[in-house]
Amino acid sequence: MSPAILLLLALGLGLAGWLAARSRAWGFKRAAPQERLAALPSYYGWYVALWIVVPVLVFVVIWTIISPGLITQSVLATPAADKLPAFGMQRQTMLAEARAVASGAAQAVFNPEARALIEPYRDALNRYNAIGIAATLIIGFLGGAWAFMRVKPDFRARTRVERVVMAALLLASLVAILTTLGIFVSLVFETIRFFGMVNPLDFLFGTHWGPDPMSSAQNPDPTRYGALPLFWGTIFIGAIIAMIVAIPLGMMSAIYLTQYANPRWRKWLKPLLEILAGVPTVVYGYFAALTVAPFIRDLAISVGISNASSESALAAGLVMGVMIIPFVSSMADDSIAAVPQSMRDGSLAMGATHSETIRRVLIPAALPGIVAGVMLAISRAIGETMIVVMAAGAAANLTANPLEAMTTVTFQIVAMLTGEGSFDHPATLSAFALGFVLFLVTLALNFFALRVVKRFREAYD
Repeated sequence: MSPAILLLLALGLGLAGWLAARSRAWGFKRAAPQERLAALPSYYGWYVALWIVVPVLVFVVIWTIISPGLITQSVLATPAADKLPAFGMQRQTMLAEARAVASGAAQAVFNPEARALIEPYRDALNRYNAIGIAATLIIGFLGGAWAFMRVKPDFRARTRVERVVMAALLLASLVAILTTLGIFVSLVFETIRFFGMVNPLDFLFGTHWGPDPMSSAQNPDPTRYGALPLFWGTIFIGAIIAMIVAIPLGMMSAIYLTQYANPRWRKWLKPLLEILAGVPTVVYGYFAALTVAPFIRDLAISVGISNASSESALAAGLVMGVMIIPFVSSMADDSIAAVPQSMRDGSLAMGATHSETIRRVLIPAALPGIVAGVMLAISRAIGETMIVVMAAGAAANLTANPLEAMTTVTFQIVAMLTGEGSFDHPATLSAFALGFVLFLVTLALNFFALRVVKRFREAYD
């Protein structure tokens, strides 16, 4: 049975409990108009509904996790399962085919041996579906009955409901923190395993990157795991070339839209500019590979650079910079627009020109938001993969020539985790070490942005 059916059943029971408790509260009010209820009738309804829905949701989650195993164990206990292979892929395939036919997801089985398991699976599914529905009704009824009996005129239902809401808000606020913690712990664990095979100094400062997934995992060659070219490629493409494009264009567009543009023009130009943030990165990758990279190669050849390649850091960086213009522009636009009008008027009243007011008053006052936008754009750029894959190439080169092919950390993470590599091999584990370093760099950028924002916000509040 689909969990959606049990969820709909839970919501239906909760609605019934809400209506019953609300009606009971209104009955108290009609029976004794002079007696004041401790909460509004709707809060009594929400109290009962929560006592129905929350326990049922917990049961549905648990039941969804354990019921497939119970159904499989029930089928394996039947005589029809005696002819199954003891272990292996074929056994799992036959069970999956029989279950698909029994649940109606498929019309027939591919393996004839799985045909005998269809009826046992169908019986087990019906039995455990009935158990799930019955348990849902019982839990919902018991929770609702217990809460309904507590509905009295002096019962503070609002306080109880608000506590539940506060707990839900706290849990929601912890999701991001716990997710970040889980990512960090998983990266640290796998990185420690990798550094047990490869020296961290060889990894961080080595200049040759060429892991071999087919080599021996017991005696890896540390000279093949030098990630310095990857770190340099990530910084050169995402934090240098892309920022040279994004920061000036983003700032100038924000200044124009907030200070010079006609309101009718701004109404059209700002949404058009922000459309750039919604274009899929694969489209930018195609544009970089098919248009920008050949143009740069032909231009370089025309000025006498004979070894220009169609895959270059410059092509990827330029297109990446165009992609992140909205991050800089939107944050700078909102920050400049939020500067109090009194600061503009005071500057103009002192005799400053419009451009001087922008340069010496508005931009310094809006600097926290501008810095936040730039840091967000840098974080977005150094985490980009598709444009690098299609325009920059896969060569790990430690060079300052933007016309040469380069690769980044994200590209190599994808390359190391794609395929049939073992998770006990240093070549695969190197992806986690790269991800850990990238995580630390992004975290450091965010801390730096917060420090800058805090410093200048205190100066201009």
